[in-house]
Amino acid sequence: MIVEKTNIKDCFLIKPKVFKDERGYFFESFHQEKFEKQTHIKTNFIQDNESMSNYGVIRGLHAQQGKFAQAKLIRVVQGKVLDVIVDARKDSPSFGEVYSSLISAYNKYQIFVPKGCLHGFSVLQDETIFTYKCDEFYLPSSEIGVYPLDEDLAIDWGLAKGEAKLSDKDVKNPKWKTFVSGIF
Repeated sequence: MIVEKTNIKDCFLIKPKVFKDERGYFFESFHQEKFEKQTHIKTNFIQDNESMSNYGVIRGLHAQQGKFAQAKLIRVVQGKVLDVIVDARKDSPSFGEVYSSLISAYNKYQIFVPKGCLHGFSVLQDETIFTYKCDEFYLPSSEIGVYPLDEDLAIDWGLAKGEAKLSDKDVKNPKWKTFVSGIF
């Protein structure tokens, strides 16, 4: 496995070693000892989640705060997404920075999203299946979010204008400047 640092503190792009032959392929989707050795992060994943979405859906930007803040290890098992992380940790040297990467069933890449970072993704292929491990249980009352199409964040979600499909909840989330003013 190759672990690459991103511009966001403690956020890593992980490229697993994939073994292929005429029968198909095999790879380790997670190996705790190797992960900890290469990232210097100790984590204990306790929950796995999966979603299926069609082209144009944007899920996020979300995080959990307080006791229920979650670190995540994400991957795509079918289809492809543009995965996006925004550092919302006010004491982080990369606060406010955005990182994005194309993650697909084909490239098998994974991203480790640290606690305190907003996370989301845009779906670039119908019937995309997205899965992630969490190191804390989900609690709706601890969830925070930012409007993903906020002009101040200027995220290129890889979709043409008008193609984005957002949940009612995400449309109602605050813009970045309002969100930031609430955490300082």
